[in-house]
Amino acid sequence: MSTSAFIARRLLRSDAGSRLSTPIVRIAIAGIAIGISVMIVAIAIVTGFQQEIRAKVIGFGSHIQISKYDTNRSFESTPISNTDSYLKEVGQLSGVQHIQSFAIKAGIVKAGDAIEGVVYKGIGKDYESTFFQSHLKEGKMPVLPDSGRSNEVLISKTQAQLLHLKVGDGLLMYFVQDPPKARKFTVSGIYDTGLGDNDFDKLYVIGDIRVVQQLNKWSPDQVSGIEIQLEDFSKMDEMEQVVYQTIPNDLDAKSIRTRYPQLFSWLDLMDTNVYIIIALMMIVGIINMVTSLLIMILERTQLIGILKALGADNRLVISLFLRQAATLIGRGLLIGNVLGIGLCLLQLKTGMITLNQETYYLSVVPIQLHVSDILLLNAATFGICLVSLMLPALLVTRISPSRVMRFD
Repeated sequence: MSTSAFIARRLLRSDAGSRLSTPIVRIAIAGIAIGISVMIVAIAIVTGFQQEIRAKVIGFGSHIQISKYDTNRSFESTPISNTDSYLKEVGQLSGVQHIQSFAIKAGIVKAGDAIEGVVYKGIGKDYESTFFQSHLKEGKMPVLPDSGRSNEVLISKTQAQLLHLKVGDGLLMYFVQDPPKARKFTVSGIYDTGLGDNDFDKLYVIGDIRVVQQLNKWSPDQVSGIEIQLEDFSKMDEMEQVVYQTIPNDLDAKSIRTRYPQLFSWLDLMDTNVYIIIALMMIVGIINMVTSLLIMILERTQLIGILKALGADNRLVISLFLRQAATLIGRGLLIGNVLGIGLCLLQLKTGMITLNQETYYLSVVPIQLHVSDILLLNAATFGICLVSLMLPALLVTRISPSRVMRFD
């Protein structure tokens, strides 16, 4: 054990009974603990919120969509083939998890005296329905037969309330085309993702892809587009370019971020709030530790003079107080981590803090804990606080043994 480490340990023990430094040290430790716990909770909540909203939006349209390259912005899309050879090549790309076909068509739903404009999204047997099943509130997913077409549809809770429908009820949908055509459907299930006031829950009705193909007089291999699910959201922008380079020139590939830029920009802005919270908590922690270190130095002025008189250089004395400060920072981080992670796990298990789903699109405060984020946050807090203490620690160099010992 080094000399500075030995003396620092003895001083920490003796400081436990000091009337002056003990309360200051406790306040500094409490400041570090509260700061790191607030930062952990803030990051966990914002990360969880971003993750939940992204997952819901991606559930409606996957990470990347392939469609016909044209200027048509309506729901009457130009068909593409889902049997072309390029799809096999896309499916073999690293990072691609699943490929599925879909077909959409605008329509108007009439149920009794209620009328609502919707978009019918047709899906096939290749469709990964885990997202809608996880948000299913009543009934079941439409059953897609091997032959013929299904008249069952999945509607949202928002649509069910507007149209006064429940599972098993019938509805009439008029499809926008020339001439308009009507089809009768049965509600097989009701889902609720919380995105009721956006163009998602309020807009989409899920049914058999063969309904759209029949209405548009398409062949069984013609669809509105292809949806691609990726293994890693963080690589979505990169994969968008890779897919675009893989598909034919008459097709276009767009990520969910490209199709809904305002929504994802809003989610990205939440990071700013986290940065502000982290900066404020860092400042509070630094001020507390600087104050605590100055008190410890001033209280140990005589000891510093004696050590210098015995031959200790400034480097050893500075190291002594920095070791003390590092120990206090470590204690604060330990307490703060237990508190912050404990609160996050409690919310994760119980969901005790709820939200207004109509306002926040979520019914409970979401939590997303990443070990890497916690480790990085602790390392940054420890490093920044310790580096910030270098300047007040230099006060030791201005203490002269002769002046201190003169008043002994």
